[in-house]
Amino acid sequence: MRINMFSRLAIAAVAALLLGVLPALAAAPNSVEAVWALRRVTFVYQGFTTHYSCGGLRDKIREMLSKLGARDLKIREQGCIRAGGVEPFPGVRVSMQVLVPASSEHGKAAAAVEAHWQKVVLMPINAGIEEEGNCELIEQFKETFLPLFTTRKIRYQSSCIPHQLTLGTHLSAEVLMPEASPVRGR
Repeated sequence: MRINMFSRLAIAAVAALLLGVLPALAAAPNSVEAVWALRRVTFVYQGFTTHYSCGGLRDKIREMLSKLGARDLKIREQGCIRAGGVEPFPGVRVSMQVLVPASSEHGKAAAAVEAHWQKVVLMPINAGIEEEGNCELIEQFKETFLPLFTTRKIRYQSSCIPHQLTLGTHLSAEVLMPEASPVRGR
């Protein structure tokens, strides 16, 4: 069977088109239109193994919320009675913006941005003993803060025992994170 020059060009054009489109189609399931939504929460840490100063707790919470993609993050210490030392029940009040799908109730009036799913590890499986001291904080963070974000594939494991440093706590999740540029046409 002979293929004429026109057919060869048509086949080459279709092949080039497919090669250009397939990577975009493969990435499409990871791409989501999202909007920024305000979240506020008050958190009081109650731990037996590791104790924090109000500033220390504030810094740990800021670090984890930043990893999850929070923006316009405002964290105020609360319940602090000691100047700089560890507190029995340190707390923070948090105000922040997080991404939610544009199709959600919060997304009807806000300007959409392009977002993608990204894996975030808050405590790695192979965390050192220094990090494992944060296992009670990780557990409480998971319960209080993680539901404020749009997440999927949450992986949590804990062997945390009060008054003991034990290995085996892990927390990771896929979280909606912003792309570089806003979505046009909304």
